[in-house]
Amino acid sequence: MPDHTSDNLRRNPSIKIGFVAFCAVVAGIGGFLFGYDTAVINGANTFLQEHFQLDPEKDSLLIGLATAAAIIGCIPGAMSAGFISDKFGRRRVLFFCAVLYAVSGILSAVPERMALLTNLWHEIAGPAGRESDVFILFILARILSGVAVGVSSMICPIYIAEIAPPAWRGRLATLFQLGIVTGVFLTLFINQRIAGLGSPAWGADFGWRCMLAAESLPALLFVCMLLGIPESPKWLIQAGREEEARVTLLRIGDQSYADGEVAAVREVLEQEEGTFAELFSRRYRLPMIIALVLMVGSQFSGINSIIYYSTDIFKKATGDAHAGFNCSVWIGLVNLLATLTAIALVDKVGRKPLLLLGNAIQVVALGAVGVLYVSAPDSKALLGFVLLYTGAFNLATGPLSWVVCSEIFPAKLRGRAMSVATLAIWSSCLAVAQSFPYLVQHPSIGPTRTFWIYAACSAITWALILALLPETKGKSLEQIELDFAKTRRVGPDR
Repeated sequence: MPDHTSDNLRRNPSIKIGFVAFCAVVAGIGGFLFGYDTAVINGANTFLQEHFQLDPEKDSLLIGLATAAAIIGCIPGAMSAGFISDKFGRRRVLFFCAVLYAVSGILSAVPERMALLTNLWHEIAGPAGRESDVFILFILARILSGVAVGVSSMICPIYIAEIAPPAWRGRLATLFQLGIVTGVFLTLFINQRIAGLGSPAWGADFGWRCMLAAESLPALLFVCMLLGIPESPKWLIQAGREEEARVTLLRIGDQSYADGEVAAVREVLEQEEGTFAELFSRRYRLPMIIALVLMVGSQFSGINSIIYYSTDIFKKATGDAHAGFNCSVWIGLVNLLATLTAIALVDKVGRKPLLLLGNAIQVVALGAVGVLYVSAPDSKALLGFVLLYTGAFNLATGPLSWVVCSEIFPAKLRGRAMSVATLAIWSSCLAVAQSFPYLVQHPSIGPTRTFWIYAACSAITWALILALLPETKGKSLEQIELDFAKTRRVGPDR
């Protein structure tokens, strides 16, 4: 079924794309904070271990907890984001996220100053709690930041999709992913600069605090920029505030565009809303399996072992902490360049070919990293294969998993399906971040087998993509749904 709406809008000169692009860029700052918060622990990790006197061999689970604490907050944040944004509005929830990013960044940097919570912990744990309360409060502050990450990971893309005209939606939606990788790159660069300001002892006392507290600056910028964008017109119509929605739509296009968008939203609202029971019925079993394969497979390839631990990996491999920070900056740069390449190729080459290529390269690169980490830890080849892996991931698996998941479900189930997909990806992310320090220290596993496990997971993902995923390039959402209907086996839903 052709997308006549998109064709009409491409020929509509009334679209004020500058205003829409500004709104999308502001929402993209939420992606930047997402990337900053998830990557900042990379540089802070080594200093945190020294500050809290954590032994990598004896305290691997605590090190994993310090790294994965934010992810713990991501899960309830992402799962509740749809409900709270439907109730209070997209823009208002983004304000909440921005403030939460700023507050959690400061609290993470100075957990011992959280006097109220410290006194509460003392009352619960007694004198024995005094030795560990600062570490526990640090974990709580990081969980708080994770809530902001989880909420923004859902709401920022939704806001962009709801305010952008259909003809521009795909390109503008990539700004969120671009914000994430830009945040990761700049964070790793900032970590490197902060680490170079003083001695390792200074880093253990103050360096990690500076890294975490620096997040409050872009968070405050996010608060200010949000003042300049409107509420989602779709949400306003859903909330019965149609006149306010029309004001916003007239800032995007002319009267005919506003009338058309209002009518389209009304038509969708009149349709029966899908249920979770329907989502897990036989009718939608194949797209659900594909979504879970992409989301779980993306994390079990070990990407967050690199994003969270690359500085520590290269420090241990080379014995040089400064080299670890330098290598991490290169990883961030490759992430950024690979994502830009994905944006340029996805609508030309297609989703399936890129995903197959990316996962195949991941298998080779991860296998080589497992060997070189032990046999030639100070060789440039180790960095080269890590860069090859992260480049392959951000060329395909990273950005395209979200793209495909947003395309393969009908509109009435898309929100619920993305909630399940988000739960799957953050739960998998938590498992990888928490388990990596333990796996590399385990005598029967070690770093070589750990990276080989990730390579095996990428190989399994490749095989399932080859067998299950149809190509969706250039197809309307209606045509994609019809294609899935043709692949269903005859039989009643269960």
